[in-house]
Amino acid sequence: MPELNDYQNFIANAFVPSEQLIDVHNPANAKLLGRVPQASHDQVEAAIAAARQAQKAWAARPAIERAGYLRAIATKVRDNAERLAHIITAEQGKVLGLARVEVNFTADYLDYMAEWARRLEGEVLTSDRVGESIFLLRKPLGVVAGVLPWNFPFFLIARKMAPALITGNTIVIKPSEETPINCFEFARLVAETDLPAGVFNVVSGTGATVGHSLTSHAGVDLISFTGSVDTGSRIMAAAAPNITKLNLELGGKAPAIVLADADLDLAAKAITASRIINTGQVCNCAERVYVQRKVADSFIEQIAASMAATRYGDPLAEQDLDMGPLINQAALDKVARMVKTATGQGAQVITGGAVADKGQGFHYQPTVLAGCNSDMEIMREEIFGPVLPIQIVEDLDEAIALANASEYGLTSSLYTRSLSAAMQASNRLDFGETYINRENFEAMQGFHAGTRKSGIGGADGKHGLYEYTHTHVVYIQI
Repeated sequence: MPELNDYQNFIANAFVPSEQLIDVHNPANAKLLGRVPQASHDQVEAAIAAARQAQKAWAARPAIERAGYLRAIATKVRDNAERLAHIITAEQGKVLGLARVEVNFTADYLDYMAEWARRLEGEVLTSDRVGESIFLLRKPLGVVAGVLPWNFPFFLIARKMAPALITGNTIVIKPSEETPINCFEFARLVAETDLPAGVFNVVSGTGATVGHSLTSHAGVDLISFTGSVDTGSRIMAAAAPNITKLNLELGGKAPAIVLADADLDLAAKAITASRIINTGQVCNCAERVYVQRKVADSFIEQIAASMAATRYGDPLAEQDLDMGPLINQAALDKVARMVKTATGQGAQVITGGAVADKGQGFHYQPTVLAGCNSDMEIMREEIFGPVLPIQIVEDLDEAIALANASEYGLTSSLYTRSLSAAMQASNRLDFGETYINRENFEAMQGFHAGTRKSGIGGADGKHGLYEYTHTHVVYIQI
């Protein structure tokens, strides 16, 4: 981690100070890491104006030229990978191995989106008229506002920036006030390239101030947000007067279904990985389990042993950890309250179930709760912590019905040796993604999108790329 810094907004390739600063702390030990700007309304206006001024010239460049800038930034990221990973771990709390994965995946994602430069396609449509040609063109939207979460703060820069830039848009990024330092370090790398001024901008601050100024602005053409349902709803309201296009990845309550014919060793290992990754603070990780009664006792014993073996603590102070702290005191309090409520309703703690005694920091024990039912809050609401509630079911039909009875529809998973069961679940589960016999983690060439309150639109792959374009149909009569 670099020495204590005061960071500055990045607007039109210049670092611009703010009068107000926000302290950023390490969630594992509460130490001050640095201070970042609380941008003013005028600075948000300046960032949007810089992006808009740069956009037409940026879009006029051949896409292959735009790709070259993404590749140059990817190289910078790889050259600074270890330093960036330590920064991410320090301010977000994920284990260092996962932070390294995040940094390298970010560089790979920039390169992947750069590869679309020669693959951006329109369509030629058949006309009903003699001598007429119809062309469907894909064009950039204009200025994108990218509002980032704190759980994968570095990768989400690329997930929003790369498709925006390769399709000819410019972007203003607002990092989470919980984890903004890595974004400003990314901006420093961008400043070392010759990316044209205004194409990429960063302003930081709270959601109520900077976030609202950005998402309510008439000069923004697309808002791409990843975060909670409540914040997503507020962004929709802010965007409504301008009818701004939205791309929202919101909450998840991913069900994992374990059938009697499943490989229980695989299921326990994969579900544990999907529950403790980033301390359970991942929108697509397994949040509830439905296990068939015939194997329930065996599975619960195995998953409890697997969760209990989880090594956790301060990722920069201890080696070979599986997970770190929760992001802040509010998150810790929420997880503790949900477990207490569940046990009060009859859930049994098989392992864990308490705030961890780790000195400073926001640590919660890896927890398995058995005896849960669909009426419990912990089976319905997003936990976002290392707690796994389990409900026993009789068969696949009951499991699918319970899985679908949710406000959320982002990811789901199934463990079975039956191809028939796998195909039934694929057709009947009402989720954007289903993982079968593997942990919950998406591919960059897929399409990460949800149903219901899990969001609008999606990210990654061809379909995520085209979220950053609009269509223009041209009729030519000759």
